[in-house]
Amino acid sequence: MYGFELTSEQQQLKDTVHKFAVEEMIPVAAKYDKEQEFPDDVCRKAWELGILNPLVPTQYGGLGLEVFDTCLIDEEIVYGCAGMALNMVANNLATTPLLVAGSEEQKKTYLGQLISEPVYAAFALTEPGAGSDAASISTTYRKVGDDFVLNGTKHFISNGSVAHWYVTFATEDKSQGHRGVSCFVLPADSPGVTANRMHDKMGQRASDTAEIVFEDVKVPRAGLVGSEGQGFKIAMRTFDRSRPEVGAFAIGISQRALDESVKYAQQREAFGQAIANFQAVQFMLADMAIELEAMRLLTYKAAWLLDQGAPSSIVSSYAKAFGADRTMQITTNAVQIFGGYGYFSEYPVEKLMRDAKLLQIYEGTSQIQRIIIAKHLLKGV
Repeated sequence: MYGFELTSEQQQLKDTVHKFAVEEMIPVAAKYDKEQEFPDDVCRKAWELGILNPLVPTQYGGLGLEVFDTCLIDEEIVYGCAGMALNMVANNLATTPLLVAGSEEQKKTYLGQLISEPVYAAFALTEPGAGSDAASISTTYRKVGDDFVLNGTKHFISNGSVAHWYVTFATEDKSQGHRGVSCFVLPADSPGVTANRMHDKMGQRASDTAEIVFEDVKVPRAGLVGSEGQGFKIAMRTFDRSRPEVGAFAIGISQRALDESVKYAQQREAFGQAIANFQAVQFMLADMAIELEAMRLLTYKAAWLLDQGAPSSIVSSYAKAFGADRTMQITTNAVQIFGGYGYFSEYPVEKLMRDAKLLQIYEGTSQIQRIIIAKHLLKGV
């Protein structure tokens, strides 16, 4: 049954996480952003609250939440700080390939680690020369006895320098394109692995982003996720499930921008009255609310379809593209409402605008989403 109301349990979950965001994240968000520091203490508190790894099934000790409920968590922690939230949600991204194609032993070993202690994981696909074109990765693997040996470099990897384990992708033969790509899971401290944090990002600066280098890294056969040659399909199925979470990021940033703008417009006076009385400001606030509601409906639909086991790729792309693009506009309008003050970091909308930009880039740019959507339309799907 399709409905437009949250259950009492879902609303309670949302309220609990919102309280966490307001009390534990917002007070320190500017500090972590300015210092580009990894917020391990905040993430540990999230783990203790039970919201750090919501997708891990109950048989491995997790909550076993569905995508819809996970999106509810995401939008609230992002309301607190998108950078800190990305460190938490990156665990979901690394978890998903194992849920999609991992063996029982891989799930017990790696998903179990996330529940037994507050540790981090990373999904390592992007490379210096292969971002949107994931089928063109250059990281290679070769078989040596019962092992696979990996060589190559990954770039822009969330949680890359703090992760305890990686899910990564490599090709046996680049000439085979996507058919040559395989997926692997391995401990981050495997011999031959080097990870270096990347600094000076525009936004989401509290998140850990790293370059990972694999130099003759041995991965036992037990580390192969799925079968050889299935890596590209595993990555794409992962993105189908993770793109609604980017939609949830858009909701969280946009809701915070709208709330801050409404509050400021009611307090700030010009020409003898609150600027909230001016129609130009009212129009901007109204457009922000309209766009926020639309992105919420698209994201919730995409998540709901996934939870029903229904085809969701196209709606996930709708949610990701629309949410990312409109959030950029919403945060730009928020800065405009704040005027000159909005241009300074003393006020939160400056950070929200910087944080919003990344939504148009990671997990498939807004342009890539349009390519996906157009291909579906032209195929008559």
